[in-house]
Amino acid sequence: MPFSPSSRPLPGPRRRSLLATAAGGALLTGCSGGPGSGSSPAAAVAAERARARAARDSERLAARYDAVIAAHPALAARLRPLRDEVVRHAEAFTASPGASPSVSARAAGPGKERAAVPATEREALAGLAAAERKLADRRTAALLDLPGETARLLASVAAAGAAHVYLLTEGDA
Repeated sequence: MPFSPSSRPLPGPRRRSLLATAAGGALLTGCSGGPGSGSSPAAAVAAERARARAARDSERLAARYDAVIAAHPALAARLRPLRDEVVRHAEAFTASPGASPSVSARAAGPGKERAAVPATEREALAGLAAAERKLADRRTAALLDLPGETARLLASVAAAGAAHVYLLTEGDA
């Protein structure tokens, strides 16, 4: 008797496809030029401000991941890859002339501003998912005001954030 695939539809994108999409987005960031390549001085200033804000936002998010991992060590294996990707996002936003080279050092250590971590793992994951969702939404909304390369980078990182939301909430349904 031949093997027949299940007629049950899958509930959403597969974890592997989401991770591949996020990784592909990270690879695209390596191809981007500087924030002002071929644009007006005003656009270059707007792009540099957006990149600086995005780097700070990613650093804060990495610190939040660190706080949850410290409070709930059982979640470390699940959260560390997402947290490491958030650190890489911060580094990608500062990969321009004159940018601070110490992003990974700042994001790797415990943050100065420690948010209260919920007592349960489920609530902690929900809090991280909400933070990722809010940040991805804000980054998506900012795309219209930015020049090409910066907009592509921000879109890629926003898409990765949306994938993180899915991975953080997977299994809660």
